Amino acid sequence: MSGLLIRSLSRGQQMSMRLLSTSAPRRTEVSLDQSARDRIHPKLGNRDIVGWGFNGTASYADREEFPCPAVRFKENTPDVMALREKEKGDWKKLTLDEKKALYRASFCQTFAEMKAPTGEWKSILAGVLFALGFSGWIVIYIKKFVYGEMPHTITREWQEAQLNRMLAQGQGRITGISSKYDFEKGDWK
Repeated sequence: MSGLLIRSLSRGQQMSMRLLSTSAPRRTEVSLDQSARDRIHPKLGNRDIVGWGFNGTASYADREEFPCPAVRFKENTPDVMALREKEKGDWKKLTLDEKKALYRASFCQTFAEMKAPTGEWKSILAGVLFALGFSGWIVIYIKKFVYGEMPHTITREWQEAQLNRMLAQGQGRITGISSKYDFEKGDWK
């Protein structure tokens, strides 16, 4: 606990000095011991934190637009640690299977696997077609059982009779319907 407190105080002192400084900041690496790491990152397990990540948290996510996750995909096993020691040497001495094992220890998917079609469009299309079908049945139900019959004022005979009454009354002689009717000839202008 006291070691953690000393480190945080020294970091605070470095921050205050960096705020007053006009030169480039010094890069000091802070490594966490296992107890502090377990407390801060309880779900991380025995995986390495290797970078900042997508949003600064120690989480793993395969993303095309941000290909460098903050933690490695797999936990450190003795096999992986032996391969990591071997990779520090000449890469030509590594076999193709060892290179693939190192890649799979750090990443879950390749870019080709991330970009491969998943078939998710089928379930989306099925959902959309189901929603359209269900909506169609609701419309049919409403037209059949909810709405009554159409009013008698919608019929063609009623509308023609209404037009003749409007003309007989002379409604809208200047700009209305009667202005478009020639009363002397008995026909539309």
